[in-house]
Amino acid sequence: MNKPIATLLEQHFDTAFAAPDGIKKLRELILTLAMQGKLVPQDPNDPPASELLKEIEAEKKRLVKEGKIKTPKPLPPVTDEEKPYELPEGWEWVRLGVVAKINGGFAFKSTKYSDNGIRVVRISDFDENGFKNEKIVRYPYSADLFYFKLEPNSILMAMTGGTVGKSLLVKSLSEPMVVNQRVATIKIFGKLIPEFVNGLIRTSLIQSVIQAAKNSTNDNISMVDITSFFVPLPPLPEQHRIVAKIDELMARCDALEKLQKQREEKRLAVHSAAITQLLNIAQLDEHQRAQAFLAEHFCELYTVKENVAELRKAILQLAVMGKLVPQDPNDPPASELLKEIEAEKQRLVKEGKIKAPKPLLPVTDGEKPYELPQGWVWMRLGEIGISQTGTTPPSKDAENLGNFIPFIGPGDIKNSVINYSGEGLSEIGLSKGRLIEKGSVLMVCIGGSIGKHAVNNRDVTCNQQINTLTPYKPVSVYFLFYSMGAEWFQKNVISQAGGSATPIINKQKWSSILVPLPPTFEQHRIVAKIDQLMALCDTLDQQIAAAAQKQAELLEAVMAQT
Repeated sequence: MNKPIATLLEQHFDTAFAAPDGIKKLRELILTLAMQGKLVPQDPNDPPASELLKEIEAEKKRLVKEGKIKTPKPLPPVTDEEKPYELPEGWEWVRLGVVAKINGGFAFKSTKYSDNGIRVVRISDFDENGFKNEKIVRYPYSADLFYFKLEPNSILMAMTGGTVGKSLLVKSLSEPMVVNQRVATIKIFGKLIPEFVNGLIRTSLIQSVIQAAKNSTNDNISMVDITSFFVPLPPLPEQHRIVAKIDELMARCDALEKLQKQREEKRLAVHSAAITQLLNIAQLDEHQRAQAFLAEHFCELYTVKENVAELRKAILQLAVMGKLVPQDPNDPPASELLKEIEAEKQRLVKEGKIKAPKPLLPVTDGEKPYELPQGWVWMRLGEIGISQTGTTPPSKDAENLGNFIPFIGPGDIKNSVINYSGEGLSEIGLSKGRLIEKGSVLMVCIGGSIGKHAVNNRDVTCNQQINTLTPYKPVSVYFLFYSMGAEWFQKNVISQAGGSATPIINKQKWSSILVPLPPTFEQHRIVAKIDQLMALCDTLDQQIAAAAQKQAELLEAVMAQT
């Protein structure tokens, strides 16, 4: 290997540390260089790989003679047109079946698995890091299973499923094992080093063949595919040098990953502590100290998206606790807002737009999760707006197909935005009681996406999996929207849904959920402040993404020179 490539490879470690998936890409580069003969220098005194092939052929004949293997079927040589790249002098292109015995597993019947017997290795029982010992299965051993016994220094490979192509080099065995169907074993002949072959399997040279094969056979690779894998075969002494260098460089990658993990964990822990201090403040000076800490370490803390996500949560939680903006003693208290809400209800009832709401139970002190600032009150959702649950869509009116009301399902709410482009419903015949007016909050109330919510900017209707709240004037719909996104509210929604197989918030539970209500003017100040801070979070996310992209491009550029 020439000196510039060695120097560039050393440079990759610093660049890969900062780039997204950089260390993973560096591992792939190390293996690729190894299989191209660029990782260690060639030695003209090494016996060429052709000598190693002669030894392997002699080894196969001996094993056939001893009855340990069947006579291998001859494989076609790798033609010049098939060779993926030019190899150094002394190397040879061969097929894997030339240098290894490749077996498929036995079709064990799961009904005969037992607590005793020989251990069976299934696809789920291993990965690149080793065996998984949580769910060991065994099978009564008999002589006809001899051919499927796993030997030391063999490579296991998954032949089907989502992990097709994963491999594990088994250096030694803690106990006898046999291999199940859909798992191939690759036993190297002669002196060929299995670590070299296992490294080859993990390169794009082999993985691209596996990907192409599984795409054409429904996530399966065949014994023929594995037997035909191209192997760039170096002289035996160079194999030893290559494996030693791979081990050295992979150990450095391991150390980098450990350092990277420690650094990120520390950054997350420091940020979490600062956020916790912010949420638990009682006095204004404590609030200012916590904010000063965040400001001082802003550039360091907000270089990972996880911290930005936590910041978003903290902003909403501070908002509903009355700690995001200062209170103004000149604001009319929320008790005055309640009078306006009551007047609005009476007006809507009188005009026949709503039925007289049933009174809800008063909020008890025991229900209040935390103390609110002076001038705020705890209210139930059904007291501050018209609460509804969706319905089965009525049929379309064929005579008025140009005037559709969008029909919204849970899948139409994503990232707090509603998709209105699905099939709509004719306005004619639509029950007015189920029309969700513009400026309402829609929240998924059932299943795994419960709590997902958004504000509609046009009249809609929705299905039974969504609850809605149309606030009475002058309650701010966006204050309610942000309040419902706070971690406290989301946890309350999930707890109200119960622990059944399909959690659900019915209309009664929905109407009874608590929400903190500040004075009207403070609602608007809070919404404006949240908008400002969320825009800052958006900018942070964009900066992190841009920095990651820049680091990725830098790593690609440096790697391209190698």
